[in-house]
Amino acid sequence: MGQAAMEGIERYLAPTRLQQALAVLGLPGGAIVLAGGTDLMPQSHAGRLRPARLLLNIRHVEGLDGLHVEGDTLVIGALVTVAQLMRDELTGRHAPLLVDAAGKFASEQVRNAATIGGNLCNASPAGDLLTPLLALDAEVELARLATDGGTLTRHVPMAQFFSGPGRTQRASDELLTAVRVPIANTGRPARIERFYKAGTRQALDISAISIALVAARGDDGRLHDVRLALGAVAPTPLRARRAEALLEGAVLDADVIAVAAAAAANDDAQPIDDVRASAWYRRELLRNMVSRMLEDVHAC
Repeated sequence: MGQAAMEGIERYLAPTRLQQALAVLGLPGGAIVLAGGTDLMPQSHAGRLRPARLLLNIRHVEGLDGLHVEGDTLVIGALVTVAQLMRDELTGRHAPLLVDAAGKFASEQVRNAATIGGNLCNASPAGDLLTPLLALDAEVELARLATDGGTLTRHVPMAQFFSGPGRTQRASDELLTAVRVPIANTGRPARIERFYKAGTRQALDISAISIALVAARGDDGRLHDVRLALGAVAPTPLRARRAEALLEGAVLDADVIAVAAAAAANDDAQPIDDVRASAWYRRELLRNMVSRMLEDVHAC
């Protein structure tokens, strides 16, 4: 099926304007979208590509490869590469959690080509950028062609974007054009951001599990606005709502940490057995890593 999807391609287009790309996506039969291309052939060989007659290369579409601040939001174009996330001054200032996750993403060669939009649209439960973006309360911007030739956009919260392994809320005639990350207040209370990834190696490996934590800590030591995101432990990346509720308003101590870690592993996670880890191992690893992460926060 995967090989047939690529062999069935009859046309290749590389537009430079967004409206041109959106017009192509609206054609009957749809298109296979190519951005960085780092996952295209692996997905093809694995049979996960939907057959289409057209390959749409969006790499040269103007306006999708930059970062800028818009009010209280960091806007990251869909074609921004993982390497750009690591070195851009705006990301370092407003989303250091993304810089941390990007540094654990595959290899240097892959980081130079892989895009944030591609990582999101691949919708792997183990995607390295997905958990930090969930914890940062980000949203995606989707665009489609209007009947008058203009562009219609809608914003979807990251927590609602993923519908299953390899599946998202993006319609076939829509293109993910940007990721929007709220900019946090840099004053008090203190901001906490952590990203942990477990695999055979920190980079160059698909996550067995990943965890991202964002919270604020007041002068009284209580946590507020807690967002804990988990990857590779369910059909989609998810927010650990039960663990978050236990941590919200709490002062970290051994008992709070133990209860929250157990909730994340037993109530929030829905792991499966696969070639990288068993469900049992993922639960134990998750429990231990959440405990370690919270102990690290407690010690700071």
